[in-house]
Amino acid sequence: MHLHILGICGTFMAGVALLARAAGHTVSGCDANVYPPMSTQLAEAGIALREGYDPDQLAEFQPDVVVVGNVMSRGRPIVETMLDRNLPYTSGPAWLADYVLRDRHVLAVAGTHGKTSTSSLLAWILEDAGLEPGFLIGGIPANFGQSARLGRTPFFVVEADEYDTAFFDKRSKFVHYRPRTLILNNLEFDHADIFPDLAAIQRQFHHLLRTVPGSGLIVANGTDANLAEVLAMGCWTPVEKFGAGDWEASASAPDGSAFDVYYQGTLQGRAEWTQLGPHNIHNALAALAAARHVGVPPAQAIAALGRFRGVKRRLEARGAINGVTVYDDFAHHPTAIATTLAGLRARVGDQPIIAVLEPRSNTMKLGVFKDSLAPALAAADAVVLYQAPDLGWDLGAVAATLGPRGRVCHSLDDTLAAIQSQTKPGTQVLIMSNGGFGGIHERLLNTLRATAADA
Repeated sequence: MHLHILGICGTFMAGVALLARAAGHTVSGCDANVYPPMSTQLAEAGIALREGYDPDQLAEFQPDVVVVGNVMSRGRPIVETMLDRNLPYTSGPAWLADYVLRDRHVLAVAGTHGKTSTSSLLAWILEDAGLEPGFLIGGIPANFGQSARLGRTPFFVVEADEYDTAFFDKRSKFVHYRPRTLILNNLEFDHADIFPDLAAIQRQFHHLLRTVPGSGLIVANGTDANLAEVLAMGCWTPVEKFGAGDWEASASAPDGSAFDVYYQGTLQGRAEWTQLGPHNIHNALAALAAARHVGVPPAQAIAALGRFRGVKRRLEARGAINGVTVYDDFAHHPTAIATTLAGLRARVGDQPIIAVLEPRSNTMKLGVFKDSLAPALAAADAVVLYQAPDLGWDLGAVAATLGPRGRVCHSLDDTLAAIQSQTKPGTQVLIMSNGGFGGIHERLLNTLRATAADA
């Protein structure tokens, strides 16, 4: 089968492409923005890429099926050509369900925050236990070096996103996956471009609950009131709760790098690892519970946490030059920004932190969280905000709330200069964006190297 994937460089669609290629299919695709790390993975897998959505590529590749990403909409010439020519088409989640997940034991990780980290943790625990799972994750776990693989056993870990499926299927992606083990990490309002309110998202989560068999397991955050409301709408599957309930933790290090794990009040062991913050402890508890459901003893899973190497773009240290450490983080929601900063602050103490933010998600561009951004950035000593040309509102009000700590920049060059002017040995530079941010991480490191060489 030859698949041509529209929107292939998104984290999910790139994963679908890699799985299809590994299964022996011919794969090609296109995207408006082709950039690492996904483009690198695709090229290494021998997948032909086209920049842009020229409809002529449909005739060039002559695919058996067009797999349509949810970035595509009616009115795009390539979509209209596909429909006019009556070409076979499907969505990424539907193709995944039909050709990969069927007859697998699916372990799905859903929630507003922590899906990528928790999916990576769970896949690693199963791998460390010798279970060789398949997975599709919206990031690249360092233990694997890839975002997707077929695996060798029935177990398959999937990051289960609530965003809509395609222009012709407005259900959330995750309803296609039919998990047997389901993690519900947390639930907040997000994706304001497709959901009018929190209740609409809760309804989709409840649709997901309806697909989990009675012989399965739901692992739910016991501290999240919004999830409690979803469960109260109807649940036909056993539930284990973490954070409060069945699985709890007691931190033995202030930054969350060591903690004791309890299951139903009984100590299971102490975890010591490289991850930071209480949010990652919750992610770990969820992964431990899901792994236990498929036969991994808690003590063995806890030991695996110490060998977990993290995820690219999740507080990833990109380099340290002359005492200045540069981090890359995917944070794109005020809660994620605040928890990431809190974890870093607990690790570095009173060392100065410069937070650099590109508000880039669709919800951010709509300005839904504009009143929450300044409080979320409170733990930073200085904040540099990048006002991208397509941002639909003015960041000046956020900077004004931050006072002298806040600064707005209207170009990448000015952003780079603003960061550099405030760095000194010991400074932690936390760069946050859910896109490539113009390669500013490497540009900053190169500038720091040049400055150090001239000193």
